[in-house]
Amino acid sequence: MSKLTGENVLMRIFIGESDRFGHKPLYEVLVELLRKEGFAGATVLRGVSGFGAHSVYHTQKLLDLSADLPLIVEVVDTQEKINAIMPRIDEMMGGGMITLEKATVIRYSHDPSKK
Repeated sequence: MSKLTGENVLMRIFIGESDRFGHKPLYEVLVELLRKEGFAGATVLRGVSGFGAHSVYHTQKLLDLSADLPLIVEVVDTQEKINAIMPRIDEMMGGGMITLEKATVIRYSHDPSKK
């Protein structure tokens, strides 16, 4: 795997925890797609609360274990790789939002000796 440093792109995919693609959670399908396509890495973040385009407020309550919490899938890679994968990601999403911003990668490496 090559080092990913310098100017790159941070893509954030905002979806809901209950969003699905086929019979699987959408966030799992997205992460697997990004992994198969050789992206540098991806992280799924779970929000405590939030609302989206329909202004429906989502929050985790003590007794509500089935809350549809907001999720953010974050990935950093080159503009070219982000552009190439965007149509496939867009096809999978029924709703949500995708943002892009410039990101300067200072350090990206894997050292198997430091486990």
